[in-house]
Amino acid sequence: MTRRPPEWMTPLLDRLGTARAEDFTRLATPESGGRESAVLVLLGEQADTGPDVLVLQRAATLRTHAGQPAFPGGAADPEDADARATALREANEEVALDPRSVTVLAELPKLWIPVSDFVVTPVLAWWHAPHPVHPCEPAEVAHVARLPIAELVDPANRVRVRHPSGWVGPAFAVRGMLVWGFTAGVLSTLLDLGGWSRPWAPGRMVELPPTGATPAPSAGTDEVDETRVR
Repeated sequence: MTRRPPEWMTPLLDRLGTARAEDFTRLATPESGGRESAVLVLLGEQADTGPDVLVLQRAATLRTHAGQPAFPGGAADPEDADARATALREANEEVALDPRSVTVLAELPKLWIPVSDFVVTPVLAWWHAPHPVHPCEPAEVAHVARLPIAELVDPANRVRVRHPSGWVGPAFAVRGMLVWGFTAGVLSTLLDLGGWSRPWAPGRMVELPPTGATPAPSAGTDEVDETRVR
């Protein structure tokens, strides 16, 4: 049975047909090499809050990306047939997402995260049969949330973050979470492509604590703050 996504997703799906990696990042994805991985960009809808996206917050005790919000996902396993299989398997392992509740709609361009040398395929999907989800391994995932699109595009919740390395990128301060890095970059571009973004003043800056030597992000309108790295 084919499940059609809702009408509010149509503008996004129409524009994804011509989307390029350059729409998401200034960094060119290598033609070869890098560790293949995938994340699940899962859009759903709730009666009281409208369209939303599923994110998880990584445990604060992890060696990398500690405490950082992210899409479900991870590195490809040899038995994974493709990026879709990787994204759905990882989401099932991380937050107990039932793959049968999901309709995969598109694979976005591959994006490179140089600090980890991951080549990530974001997999866009419609959550046609939402169900309760939860962290399967509390040592890896601390929290799972559905963030309403209306709150993500609220100008009051849009900020930029500055990493101690000098990297500056988009971020969202929503429901007690600071979504930044790769996840915020992908979200920011998708909100623009879907026609959902609202004008916001990019002057508000959040300084990230000096945890780790290098920035995690690569997606989004990123730049280096020259005043911090000279």
